[in-house]
Amino acid sequence: MATKTDIHLYTTGTPNGVKVSILLEELGLEYKVTPIVLSKNTQKEPWFLEINPNGRIPALTDTFTDGKPIRLFESGSILQYLVDRYDKDNKLSYPYGSREYWEVNNWLMWQMGGLGPMQGQANHFKRYAPETIEYGINRYTNEARRLYRVLETQLEKSTSGFIVGDKLTIADISIVGWANSHDWAGVPFDDFPKVAAWLERVKAREAVQRGFNVPTPDKKPLTEEEKEKVAAETRAWVQQGMAEDAQKK
Repeated sequence: MATKTDIHLYTTGTPNGVKVSILLEELGLEYKVTPIVLSKNTQKEPWFLEINPNGRIPALTDTFTDGKPIRLFESGSILQYLVDRYDKDNKLSYPYGSREYWEVNNWLMWQMGGLGPMQGQANHFKRYAPETIEYGINRYTNEARRLYRVLETQLEKSTSGFIVGDKLTIADISIVGWANSHDWAGVPFDDFPKVAAWLERVKAREAVQRGFNVPTPDKKPLTEEEKEKVAAETRAWVQQGMAEDAQKK
């Protein structure tokens, strides 16, 4: 039975969005979900900006230890909050101040500051840019590939099959959604067998599968033709959103 909480998750099924739902499922916590429809700019509505002034997903609210509401935004911050608050037995974490604690923190920051932004830009130039800009595609695809090579090296050293120590942690959870969409960014895993095996191992966990299906069922793998169709449908509102942001003072 899930542990009762006041957690309310605002999300959609993006690589950043599924991080939180996966962790909530792994921790066995009860939570409410409000789907955020990016194409309808739900994330820019005033009520949502009160929760996350940056207008991005995921976001989360909870009742804090003082009995008052707390808002959390930025996926890495949410992951840290959830394990610090709800993982007292260190099922998915290590004790604060331990060597492993800081190693997990290294990889969380690596994902937040490196893999996510670089693969996100690769996605943009490959799928959403209104014109083909080879420099942009090559720059960010190559950087994403370099970062997966870093992860491959780390996993080659692992004796457990996880990124840090002997168990799944938020290091793995922060990365798995991005790794799962590597093909969308044009980064095949042919040269990264350890990463590919790690991805399948993590995705095989029942809680991870449930997390991938929040707030909507995970999409089946797409053909390249299907990917282009989805990208074409999304490209217009991406460009519209960029134009609207540029006009704001």
